[in-house]
Amino acid sequence: MKVFIRSAAAISAQDTFRNEGFLDQPVEYTGTRLPVIEPDYKEYIDPKLIRRMSHVIKRGVAAAKQCLNEANIEMPGAVITGTAFGCMEDTITFLTRIVEGDEEMLPPTAFIQSTHNTVAAQIALMLKCHEYNNTFVHKGISFESALTDAVMLLNEGDTDTVLAGGTEEMVETSFKVLTRLGLYKRHPVSNLNLFDEDSKGTIGSEGAAFFLLTAEPSDENMAELVAVRTLYKPDDLQKAINSFVSANGLRLDDIDLLITGKNGDIRNDSVYKDLQNDLFKNIPAGNYKHLCGEYPVSASFALWLAANILKKGMVPPVVSEKKANDQPPKKILIYNHYQNKYHSLMLVSAV
Repeated sequence: MKVFIRSAAAISAQDTFRNEGFLDQPVEYTGTRLPVIEPDYKEYIDPKLIRRMSHVIKRGVAAAKQCLNEANIEMPGAVITGTAFGCMEDTITFLTRIVEGDEEMLPPTAFIQSTHNTVAAQIALMLKCHEYNNTFVHKGISFESALTDAVMLLNEGDTDTVLAGGTEEMVETSFKVLTRLGLYKRHPVSNLNLFDEDSKGTIGSEGAAFFLLTAEPSDENMAELVAVRTLYKPDDLQKAINSFVSANGLRLDDIDLLITGKNGDIRNDSVYKDLQNDLFKNIPAGNYKHLCGEYPVSASFALWLAANILKKGMVPPVVSEKKANDQPPKKILIYNHYQNKYHSLMLVSAV
């Protein structure tokens, strides 16, 4: 059974939320961390509730509701999310209060909202959706795991529509810890020039992206989600990629655009460079992490990007690394890895 992307909404470091321009004016930052462009949450959430919500909850709810609005659907048949770190802000608040309060008389709100499934639960509560609700916490492939579950639900005929998304937030504490671990650069860089220097570390960020998936063909669909596959420390990456493409009735020459997860870290990008010099040498390529930054579910931004490229029939210049064909791309392969452990492949096609 075919699975289609009916609509998509993303909140990121770029002006992607409800923006018709499609990255025609990319936002440049200089630093080691990209801030998120926050929408007006009062359009989606009761102002009385906003003050008690952390950033990741507000972003997740707003992106989910906008995704439903664009699909003209009020109630999804399931809500599935993916996140690696969960509600980091509330987690740190709760742990801080444990220390400051000497483990006594702790207010429960921060603990209740610190669990990883809070975003999916809040979406369901606000929509009054009593259907299937699940959250995947699978580190660098959390979003892809959520997508896989959504595809299985649709293929089994358990529902007609699934609202699937990835959410992640970064707070000052987690940013400092991850910087000490060597994930992020120690000196400021321009995100639009991220790939120009060879150095260790990348730029951190956060974001939320949601998709309404359906098995129903329609002219309103953005793209077809052909297949998703996750790999953990693959022994033979080229063989795995070839197998993935051929299993879906294609050859590598059929791919019109490759979107990679390059992030400016020489340790991270060597995997992509090796593939582009060999397996993908004849395929037009593009990147996305200089726009949204690095975070465990950044592949959700890549899928938002691919769906819009197929729907609009053009590749934004800021995305392209190797010049694409003059014809609008029809088949896009997304390949991403997180810390060279968690690898994922997503194949998306025009409808």
